[in-house]
Amino acid sequence: MSAEPEAGAKDAPQGKSKKKLILIAVPVLLIGVVAGLWFSGILPGMLGMGGHPPAQHAEAAPQPEPVRPRALFDMPEIIANLNAPGRRAVFVKLRSKLELPRQEDAAAIQAAMPRLMDLFQTYLREMRPDELRGSAGTHRLREELIARANIVAAPARVSDVLFVEILVQ
Repeated sequence: MSAEPEAGAKDAPQGKSKKKLILIAVPVLLIGVVAGLWFSGILPGMLGMGGHPPAQHAEAAPQPEPVRPRALFDMPEIIANLNAPGRRAVFVKLRSKLELPRQEDAAAIQAAMPRLMDLFQTYLREMRPDELRGSAGTHRLREELIARANIVAAPARVSDVLFVEILVQ
């Protein structure tokens, strides 16, 4: 008689553990399948959230504007003395190009050239030689020259100043 109650006691925990395993495994498996379908793009397409079929999407998409080549405008060579302490003069020689988003802006830059050269020269004469050292100095110089060029050439716009040569002597 004592063998029968023990057998019944062992069957009960095994039945409960299988039920718990099924109750945990089925939702986890279901969540995994739904997540896989969602991230693969199948489920959003089935729900109408994933956009249009490829044939309809190609017709409905606006055509991107063609990329216009940027214009480069050669600046005259600038030689200026820097604001250096001591008796010895320090000079900078700068050759650069202005990058313009539109070719039509070149006429505005050409018309503003005397004022542009004046601003560039004045800015360079106030710089100290140690301000031009390293990539940080070159970056600051570029940002300042772009800002000055945009002020003078408005409504035309200068998008970048490209340095061809910088020589500090």
